Amino acid sequence: MMMEMRSLEAALLVLILGHLVSALEVPLDLAQPPTITHQSPKDYIVDPRENIIIHCEAKGKPHPSFSWTRNGTHFDVELDESVTMRPHSGTLMVDITRARPEHYEGVFQCTARNKHGSAVSNNIVVRQSIAYFFLRRLIEESPLWSKEKNKPIVVQEGVSLVLPCRPPAGLPPPIIFWMDNNFQKLPQSKRVSQSLNGDLYFSNVRREDSRNDYICYARFTHTQTIQQKQPITVKVLNLDAINETMADYYNDTELLNEAPVDERKPTFLIPSGHSSYKMVLRGHVLEMECIAEGLPTPEVSWTKVSGDLPSRRTSFLHFNKTLRIVNVSESDEGEYSCTAKNLLGSAHHIITVEVKAAPYWISGPPKNLVLAPGENGALTCRASGTPKPSIIWSMNGDRIENLPADISRKVEDDTIIFTDVQVGSSAVYQCNISNPYGYLLSNAFVNVLHESPRVLTPANKIYQVIENRPALMDCSSFGSPIPKIEWFKDSRASTLNGDPYILHDNGTLEIQVAQSQHKGKYTCIARNSLGASENHVYLHIKEPTRILKQPVDMVVQRGRSVTFECTIKHDKDLLPSLIWLKDDEELPDDERFIVESNSLSTSDVSQREWLRDHGELPVDDRFIIEFNSLYITDVSESDAGVYTCYVNTTLDQDSVTAELTVVGRPEPPTDLELTDQKKRSVQLTWIPGEEHNSPIQEFVIQYEDSLHHQGHWHDIARVPGTKTTAHLKLSPYVHYTFRVLARNAVGLSAPSSPSRMYKTEPAAPDQNPKHVHGSGNKHNNLVITWEPLSGLQSNGPGLYYKVSWRQKRPGSDWITATTNNSMYTVSEIPTFSPFEIKVQAVNNHGDGPEPVVAIGYSGEDLPAAAPANVHAVALNSTLARVRWDPVPPHLIRGQIQGYKVHYSRTHNPHKHSPHHTEKHVLTFSGNHSQGLLPGLHPFSHYSFYVSVFNKKGEGPKSEKQEFKTPEGEPGPPASLSVTNPSLDSLTLEWSPPHEHNGLITGYNLRYQPVNNSNELGPEEELALAANETSVTLQNLKYSPRYKFYLNARTSFGAGPAISQEAVVKQDEGGTQTSHPVAGFPPRRPMHKARPMSLFANVSSSVEEDGTLISWEYWGPEKNVYVEYIAENSEGEEEWQKELVNGSQNVKLKGLKVGLSYRVRVVAKGHHEQPLHSEELFVTVPAVTSRQVDIATQGWFIGLMCAIALLILILLIICFIQRNKGGKYPVKEKEDAHTDPEFQPMKDDDCTFVEYSDNEDHKLVKESRTPSNGTVKRDDSDDSLVDYGEGGDGQFNEDGSFIGQYSGKSSSRDNAEGPESSGAPSPINAMNSLNSFV
Repeated sequence: MMMEMRSLEAALLVLILGHLVSALEVPLDLAQPPTITHQSPKDYIVDPRENIIIHCEAKGKPHPSFSWTRNGTHFDVELDESVTMRPHSGTLMVDITRARPEHYEGVFQCTARNKHGSAVSNNIVVRQSIAYFFLRRLIEESPLWSKEKNKPIVVQEGVSLVLPCRPPAGLPPPIIFWMDNNFQKLPQSKRVSQSLNGDLYFSNVRREDSRNDYICYARFTHTQTIQQKQPITVKVLNLDAINETMADYYNDTELLNEAPVDERKPTFLIPSGHSSYKMVLRGHVLEMECIAEGLPTPEVSWTKVSGDLPSRRTSFLHFNKTLRIVNVSESDEGEYSCTAKNLLGSAHHIITVEVKAAPYWISGPPKNLVLAPGENGALTCRASGTPKPSIIWSMNGDRIENLPADISRKVEDDTIIFTDVQVGSSAVYQCNISNPYGYLLSNAFVNVLHESPRVLTPANKIYQVIENRPALMDCSSFGSPIPKIEWFKDSRASTLNGDPYILHDNGTLEIQVAQSQHKGKYTCIARNSLGASENHVYLHIKEPTRILKQPVDMVVQRGRSVTFECTIKHDKDLLPSLIWLKDDEELPDDERFIVESNSLSTSDVSQREWLRDHGELPVDDRFIIEFNSLYITDVSESDAGVYTCYVNTTLDQDSVTAELTVVGRPEPPTDLELTDQKKRSVQLTWIPGEEHNSPIQEFVIQYEDSLHHQGHWHDIARVPGTKTTAHLKLSPYVHYTFRVLARNAVGLSAPSSPSRMYKTEPAAPDQNPKHVHGSGNKHNNLVITWEPLSGLQSNGPGLYYKVSWRQKRPGSDWITATTNNSMYTVSEIPTFSPFEIKVQAVNNHGDGPEPVVAIGYSGEDLPAAAPANVHAVALNSTLARVRWDPVPPHLIRGQIQGYKVHYSRTHNPHKHSPHHTEKHVLTFSGNHSQGLLPGLHPFSHYSFYVSVFNKKGEGPKSEKQEFKTPEGEPGPPASLSVTNPSLDSLTLEWSPPHEHNGLITGYNLRYQPVNNSNELGPEEELALAANETSVTLQNLKYSPRYKFYLNARTSFGAGPAISQEAVVKQDEGGTQTSHPVAGFPPRRPMHKARPMSLFANVSSSVEEDGTLISWEYWGPEKNVYVEYIAENSEGEEEWQKELVNGSQNVKLKGLKVGLSYRVRVVAKGHHEQPLHSEELFVTVPAVTSRQVDIATQGWFIGLMCAIALLILILLIICFIQRNKGGKYPVKEKEDAHTDPEFQPMKDDDCTFVEYSDNEDHKLVKESRTPSNGTVKRDDSDDSLVDYGEGGDGQFNEDGSFIGQYSGKSSSRDNAEGPESSGAPSPINAMNSLNSFV
């Protein structure tokens, strides 16, 4: 029977729990028991300076009334004039102006009642803040903490120390911190740190810990007050200083630890012993600390013996001395080990942690229950705790076991089961769960109602959801019995049940993935046995909000700027809100943070098309694009963090994050300690400073020697960034102070604070001076120099140097002297003799090591002897070899540098100044006995002498000797000219070579005819005597033009030739002789003459409408054009072309005034490279307004008339001369010249023509100055112009041209100008004159 009852109860319980899930909120217009809506916390700490307010608010129908108990007894508010209760509320207000606050401390409980039941509040424990209580005592009673006098503490360096704080108790406990008189926090480190109880612990003290303002402060958060302890004075002395100052501090000083302090392994200051126990409540914070003393400073580490530390809930504080675990759970029970370790050993402590738990809900507090008459239900109060809590049920504030039995109610441990309830059974039930560590109190009512359905959701409500997101449409209803909900869409064709619709028990209709087809009108109907009620809602589908462009992670140096960009899109009907967050909080209120944004409307087609092309946006106009940027200028380290671009609308949100890493130079290291101190070494340890997000790559250790170089820091070591210790090798007699700098990728940190001074004891020198050198600055001394030792290298006081020397020869004894300088001079010694020298460092503590012997030489003197047996042999006409016997080393009297040969050309039989000498010096470095003299002149006399030289200078001269160079090849004849041409003969005249290079033995003359096609005929050769300077050639009837080659000979051979071309004089009728040449005699085949260029007489003249370029061309190519380019143009510019169209002149109209141009004529065939003429330089003058009007000037018209008259006279003379066959009036003057020439006249323009040719048989251009016998210089060096001696051509008084041979330089200059091209016809003369003017 019992089993059946339990099965029935279990089934009923399941049914009731299902009903419980669908519990309803009762509308306030229906009858219902009271419900507590607001109350003060269980532990209520009040500020006694303000009125005390104890909250108690409740709802119900009818509205409830309120009453209070205090410390378990009824509290009658009306009897206490200092207490009032708010209308329609249970909240109490205590006016502290009428009563003392402490009178209202106690346990208060509120009860809210109506006719359907009673609800009770928690037990509210009211306490006033102890901080205020202490503050009032401070004012009224002057407690000891603020007035006590702290005795100065004198402690020996290296011992541990604890400065107690012992603040007054506070509720809540105060926050403790230590500061100085300037309200600056005292620096803490792994050596100095604050414990959880506020005391200040020193693992070991240092001299720099001495100060008189160690002040402990207590801040009480509830009352916002700060209390201050009297300053504590600490003096840290070494043992000697303690003995000296004992009398001064004996009466008012607390002296700690008089024994000497050595390095020691760690021991724990707190906690004491090898193990300890700690209990913590579930959900609270577990804090365990281990503070150790020792020298060097120990480092503390933590482990969990029985498992791993919870990484996400664990943190290490106070330089690893405190282990903190938040939100403690039962899994945190176990043993924890803290270890303190230094170089001398380690210490361990075990802390056993036990976790207890105040009661906590498993499935939440019980819920209100609404039942219809005859229905069943249950209230469940399920909680847990350690130890297991007990449960007490009450109804309307009274324990159930004290109430009469009710067959419709049954208590089963943590559940009350109700069956067949009836109207009038409504009540409020209290569930109280407690154990030694706390309690839980919850109210839940049972309300028995009989009501028809009503829909509580507002009518015609519009639901907006994001596409592809869930859509939830409420149909909140109330009825008793509980109504059944049905949903319809649009036409109500069928109920919405099944995919994609989900109907929840509370009536909510869910569409898990809302699409555009789901939008529309929805109807919900609530039904129960008493009736039905319906409501309409509407569903709208919106486009999602998205971030198109996300900010990216940035790494930036301090002081620079950074930008985060965030581009979003959203539905045009939704108003987004975009904010930037830093570490999930609002941006700092700082003008360095600048946010800029702008929107892109749907009408902005160009930008929308850009976005569409990039696939970031569908092609419709339902979107708006917004561009947003966050600018941060002058970035500081505090700006580092995670930045979030957060955009939200009323329907959705999106966010992206980017991390800003601010890197900078590292902070300087701290806590420099010197350990393992030895005579020549010490170990330095330090704590790295903040890396500023850039790992430390290395530490640079520097030292200052305050004894020798105070204020100067030097590098002594570098260690990797992963190390915090360095073993330093030291030198004796140095007062070391060390500092450490850290380097990362950004740069070098500031130096750390200097370490304490470490003095090393003096010792004898470890090394001797380096770079010992000996040399003389006079011929009889030796100057010994060396690099002196630095103060760091001296190793002790009284440093001086022991200098020793001896001549390097057997049996020599050492001579020693001492000096404090870095130089010593030895006098009265042999010249340039080797000496052994050595320098040893000595100080007051001994001699340095045995020095190394160096070799030095005394001073040099000028060499005392000259080379002997000096002679020379000519190897050829331009090279001779000189030999001599070297000077013995002892006569050189120094380090030999070499020999010098002084030679000169003393005689040349063919020079006008036979006594002219050309002096030369040739140096042969090193110890030589011979040398070559290049570049000599053939057939010349030379004299020379030889001397030796050392660093001091040059020695005596050797005896002067002579030699002669043999003959060589002569130079070309100085000139070659053609005179007296007739119908079949002409005369050649020449001058001997300028450089004979020997005795001229004769001349070789070769000549051959050239026809009109530039073909060369058979070559004839004549041998001429040395004394001849002219020759007449007869029977020159086979060609009107001949080419001649002439060279001189010596016994060595023939020299280079000079060439010339000439024409045979024609008859007076302008035709060939009566025996025209049909061809050359058949005795020798014809050869095609290959001219140097197919172009000749390229000239230019500047006219008003352009520059006229003229030329002559004999080539077969028809494609001829003119190219020009600016003279100073860049290499990448191209030549400009001007086509010719078959003529031999063209006018260039594209040249700019004031510029110079390079012009050339080009002929291009089909398969060959283009042929170019010589380049012509053309300058277009900048014409001024005065020049433009020059033709209207009278002087110009007169000048033109005079020129025209002269030209007319010239033409008349030419005509007469031609008809009579006579000569010019100046013929006699020309015949009187040293090298007269007569040139035949061309028939067409009466100009004199002279031909010259180089080795390539180039046709010479016509001369503008025909009567002087010169021609335009081309590439040949054999032109007569180069060897002429006359002046420039000019007009004579009788109108004829008078010319003489001009010099080389002037000929070359004229050859390049525009005056050298074109025949002097009247037209050309006018053009030339116009160009000049």
